[in-house]
Amino acid sequence: MERKCLDCGAKIHGRTDKKFCSDQCRNNYNNRLNRDSNNFVRNVHGLLRKNRRILGDLYAEGKTKFHKDALYALGYNFNFFTHIIETSEGQKFHYCFEYGYTDSGNDFIELRKNSRYLEYQNDTH
Repeated sequence: MERKCLDCGAKIHGRTDKKFCSDQCRNNYNNRLNRDSNNFVRNVHGLLRKNRRILGDLYAEGKTKFHKDALYALGYNFNFFTHIIETSEGQKFHYCFEYGYTDSGNDFIELRKNSRYLEYQNDTH
């Protein structure tokens, strides 16, 4: 029985359990199978990086308190963050990696940087 490559349909030579004619066809086939989940992860990662960049740029400019509309205007997406830390006083900070913000009332945001986040990440690698 003639076996054909699952990707390109070419005749396969060699082992009886071989499914692809080349590494390129194997990679093409698997990439096509995983495309949807990879695109989702890539898109979420892109949004997180954009949010981090926006917060980081504001922090670098010395801005630690500003109106939510300023973030919206810069393209910040409040639906995407990496984690939440609640202080002992009950204040919740939404973090995008090491940069976090909390609602300080009247649609104003207070920004802070958590340098311990970076130390923790370095300790785990």
